[in-house]
Amino acid sequence: MEHPLPVGWCESWGTYRDSLEKVLHALKFEKHDFLDDALAGLLEETLRDRDFDVIAGVPMSAAKERRRGYNQAELLARALGRRIDVQCDMLLTRRRETAAQSLLPKHARAANVRGAFQASRSPRLKGKSILIVDDICTTGETLRACANALIRAGASRVCAVTVAKTV
Repeated sequence: MEHPLPVGWCESWGTYRDSLEKVLHALKFEKHDFLDDALAGLLEETLRDRDFDVIAGVPMSAAKERRRGYNQAELLARALGRRIDVQCDMLLTRRRETAAQSLLPKHARAANVRGAFQASRSPRLKGKSILIVDDICTTGETLRACANALIRAGASRVCAVTVAKTV
């Protein structure tokens, strides 16, 4: 990532290339949702600490989730939550459709996701430590937008973990 998240840290298990790229592509586009637990094991290895109140996956648009049949970030978040015994709650929603980040030049990605996410305004979020989970981090703009939404809603600490980062 070019700029740090608003709070906490962001770690990725590996680099998005070769076999890891193929595995994540299979999870994301070939309905290989059975890979969630094995990939959550990689995420577990990556965690700097486990002091989180809630784990949240990055939300996808409702239309995209209907087409795909599931949200891979939510699958990973739930599997990681089971592994480290931390509640998983989809605290974030997508307020609007956005273009696929992977198809945009780096300079356009922040604007694409700015204001795209909203956190639930729940008392259970106030003062909590949240771990955001996603499959791939490219520029970090999606994670940053999610973290900003959670902080605005009262979270005290937001960190992020992804299976892979691009080079």
